[in-house]
Amino acid sequence: MDVPLQIAFKNLESSAFLEALIRERVAKLERYHHHIVGCRVLVEVPHRAPASGKVPIGISVEVEVPGSKSIVAKDQEERHDSKNDHTTVVNRAFDKVQRQLEDHNAIRRGEVKVHEGAGTSGRVVRLFPEQNYGFIEVAGSADLYFTRNAVVSGSYDDLSVGETVVITVATSEGPMGPQASSVRRIGQEAKVV
Repeated sequence: MDVPLQIAFKNLESSAFLEALIRERVAKLERYHHHIVGCRVLVEVPHRAPASGKVPIGISVEVEVPGSKSIVAKDQEERHDSKNDHTTVVNRAFDKVQRQLEDHNAIRRGEVKVHEGAGTSGRVVRLFPEQNYGFIEVAGSADLYFTRNAVVSGSYDDLSVGETVVITVATSEGPMGPQASSVRRIGQEAKVV
């Protein structure tokens, strides 16, 4: 990496165990991309309702690679007791980053081929899981609105901000402007080797 790894803890004490796990997972990411410029990781206790008894823990991972916008993955889990080591939430976030790096490399190598009429590629820029919708950035167009139902194979919950997807633009606008009638994750595309 060109820039040293940055790890921050927000609204909770730092953890040597979590920091070691994060450093290990970042080292493994370098297997999936030959040149990672930098990586930032934030472990935090996100905002929660005062009535909630459980304290959630969240993680955000941002990886910079040349020739692409930052790759970002987030995950969160409920904190059940103070002995929980949170390995699962860290691994899920880094697995998302790993998939995005694999997708990025496949596109760069030309292994993912989008056929004419099969849609346009875009990047997920915002997700609102509680409301079942999100927005996709497409070159030369306003951000496209999409709903959970537009995601092929019911994989809405697997989407992450920064992920490249293939979309079909709807012929009519939705409640939030231009919209996608179908959204397909790159991993669901046919690969030509």
